[in-house]
Amino acid sequence: MSNKHFINDAADLVASALRSVPVTNPALKLDEENKIVYSKHNAADTVAIVSGGGAGHEPSFVSFVGSGILRAAVSGSIFASPSVRQIYNAIMHRVNPNNGVCMIVMNYTGDVLHFGLASEKAKAAGLDVEMVVVGDDVGVGREINGKVGRRGIAGTVLVHKVAGALAAAKGSLQEVTEVARLVSANLVSVGSSLGHVHVPGHGTVENEAALKETDVEVGMGIHNEQGFKRIPIPPLGELVSLLLKQLLDSSDKDRGYLEEVEKNEGWVLLVNNLGGVSPLEMGGVTAEVVKQLDATYGIEPKRVFSGTYMTSLNGNGFSISLLRLVDTGLGKGKSVLELLDAPCETIGWPMIVKPETWDNKVKGEVAEKIADDERIPSSKLKMDTAIFSKILTAGLKNLIEAEPEITKADDIVGDGDCGLALKSGAEAVLKFIDSGKVVPDAVITVAKLAEIVEEHMDGTSGAIYSIFLNSLAKALRRSGEENATLKTWATAAMAALVSLRRYTPAQPGDRTLVDALQPFIVALAEDKGLVTAAKAAREGADSTKGMRPRLGRSVYVSEVGDTLDPGAVGIAVLVEGFALYK
Repeated sequence: MSNKHFINDAADLVASALRSVPVTNPALKLDEENKIVYSKHNAADTVAIVSGGGAGHEPSFVSFVGSGILRAAVSGSIFASPSVRQIYNAIMHRVNPNNGVCMIVMNYTGDVLHFGLASEKAKAAGLDVEMVVVGDDVGVGREINGKVGRRGIAGTVLVHKVAGALAAAKGSLQEVTEVARLVSANLVSVGSSLGHVHVPGHGTVENEAALKETDVEVGMGIHNEQGFKRIPIPPLGELVSLLLKQLLDSSDKDRGYLEEVEKNEGWVLLVNNLGGVSPLEMGGVTAEVVKQLDATYGIEPKRVFSGTYMTSLNGNGFSISLLRLVDTGLGKGKSVLELLDAPCETIGWPMIVKPETWDNKVKGEVAEKIADDERIPSSKLKMDTAIFSKILTAGLKNLIEAEPEITKADDIVGDGDCGLALKSGAEAVLKFIDSGKVVPDAVITVAKLAEIVEEHMDGTSGAIYSIFLNSLAKALRRSGEENATLKTWATAAMAALVSLRRYTPAQPGDRTLVDALQPFIVALAEDKGLVTAAKAAREGADSTKGMRPRLGRSVYVSEVGDTLDPGAVGIAVLVEGFALYK
């Protein structure tokens, strides 16, 4: 892969690319501060389809905003999920949510958690919001992906198109959501690449994980993740045969994701360019795929889409997606095929923007700044602010001191940012405490902590901590008590743990922070005190030594060795700090 770019600053690259979208489609507007591309025409009587994810996958997602597909898309940094605040602002301020919002999200931990938390916050504000998580990749089978499930890749754009067309046809939120899930359930994709991509502004890394010049990665993800296996580059026909077998071989129990249906109405094929394959070569790939589908499987696709839909920057590879057409149950005009054929107006889908849209262009339109209008209602639950601040401060200082230990562990089993993310969040909360803003109302204080964590703690850790704190605030409000005792906190924490499981299936034994968090909360709920509870958390963290990961990015790491899970260590050192209070 080339490591030469015209724009070498990653942040400037994303900002510049986003500015191009309303330039090329005047029906759109850009909220540059929140990296939201949204439609000017927000019909109140139709469901708003919202999506998004990390930058680097263009034209997904921002170039699919427009009439007939997405109402808005939120962009993160390159290969990084947008923040909860960005997503929340999109839902609350950049789409008209009167008839409901359907969020379509690819199955990556950060995206699911961030969009999930934004969804919960919007629901709490009275909006009707549903979330559809798309996992279409068969490149990594069930045995390896475990509880994480299939990754979302290029087939997601077909879910966008069908859901957007049904929303434009005045489908209800329930209908749009159910059809989006139906399409996702009948969708399989797999990718292949000749090399890893280079992120602008990053150094060139040469290590054992690098793909050899003579090899091809089969089942490669869209963020440089490893796939199923690496093999010497074969003739195209052999490679396509291998990929189609992964998609369609029902005898492969590890990848046979398509369940039997009573009536198969046909197939749709999407051959997607990961960004660096020439149109000429993509034509050859598409022809080979169509030929083998007919000759080997007796499949003649009713529609063939070939082009650039979801990239991995300049990835020198392609993916194949097959969508099985099944009955939506909604009658004439609303079959999956008819919805795919429905007109739309976006710069990403292969349709031409209508001339009248250009005629209606108004120069100089700038998005108004969003006011920070979140309000936290007061509660009757009171606490001793001095004790609360001292306990929390002890834990946060302990966590900050442990950053090198946590970072070292995450360098081995993750992407190396866990320790710094926890430290950043802890420092922000300490600043809040030192400013004297902790108030006796326990609910208001905890809700404010959730906002601070959401704002200052990046990545998956920030999302998990923020969801837990928001759920904790909700449980405290519902406690019906007037004085917050340790039992009050323990009961609310148990309820928050249950709420957290709506967004992550993590259980003790999965090698996540839950290995330390759950034992701590259970011990508190059993009135064993802070010291004993902290010991339980430490034992839980220590139990992750050598444990095979079942959730998070670690599932893609072949060997974790004796390294402890960094998230579990973070919980352990935090609560050990709590226990230091006398």
